[in-house]
Amino acid sequence: MKKKIILITSLVIIVSAVSLYFYMYKAHRDIASEKAEFALSVQQLQDDYAKSDTLFNKKYMDKTIEIYGKITTVDSAENGIVLDEKLSVTFNDSTKKDVAIGKSIKIKGRLLTYDDILEEFKMDQASIIK
Repeated sequence: MKKKIILITSLVIIVSAVSLYFYMYKAHRDIASEKAEFALSVQQLQDDYAKSDTLFNKKYMDKTIEIYGKITTVDSAENGIVLDEKLSVTFNDSTKKDVAIGKSIKIKGRLLTYDDILEEFKMDQASIIK
């Protein structure tokens, strides 16, 4: 009887430890290979946010989206750009050759948040769509 209790307890501890390990160290998302859930302009994104920030967060946050707009700022040091003065984008890799202020561009990335202080959306793990 005592051996059964020790065996069951050990089994529960092992299964719990393995489950916890896989939960904590699960594979990172590869946004570049994911299919975008939405395709829209920066203006459409802003309009949706203005309607209802709660619904906006449920619909777009932490989702892979394709978005297009005009480059208004290039930040080579941070490997990022700003689209239409409202979306701050950080790229996965150095994508300096395809970006120039005033150029229209379409990108895919993960939408992170809306920054109330800077009044801009944040996107990371972005890549340019040709």
